[in-house]
Amino acid sequence: MQIEIDANTVIGEGSKFEGRFAIKGNLRIDGKFEGESLSVEHLQVGPKARVKSNINSTSSVIEGVVIGNITARTRILLLSTARVLGHIKTPEIIIQDGVVLEGQCTINRMELENTKAYIETLYDKKEQ
Repeated sequence: MQIEIDANTVIGEGSKFEGRFAIKGNLRIDGKFEGESLSVEHLQVGPKARVKSNINSTSSVIEGVVIGNITARTRILLLSTARVLGHIKTPEIIIQDGVVLEGQCTINRMELENTKAYIETLYDKKEQ
């Protein structure tokens, strides 16, 4: 499966960018990005890309290597070549066969103070 976003900003293959990066619009990374945080609307991390940063986006498509936490407001798509070390938080996640992921996944459409307590309350709730 090949997914392409219409990126208005690109970190090309062979390029390296370091620091804090916040952009309006879409970003495609085919090179290397290292930094404290990366904030973007729609992100695509290409198959040869390397990212070491916490990511905040509306949606993310990951094909390369990411070290850092990924938070997306709508969805995260991990394609078969994705290698992720970090926690993921999103209301929707799609993981293809072949992905390597080490970290916790929180999949939740609701904003909850304590997800664990909420689920335990549902478990303990008497049947009616």
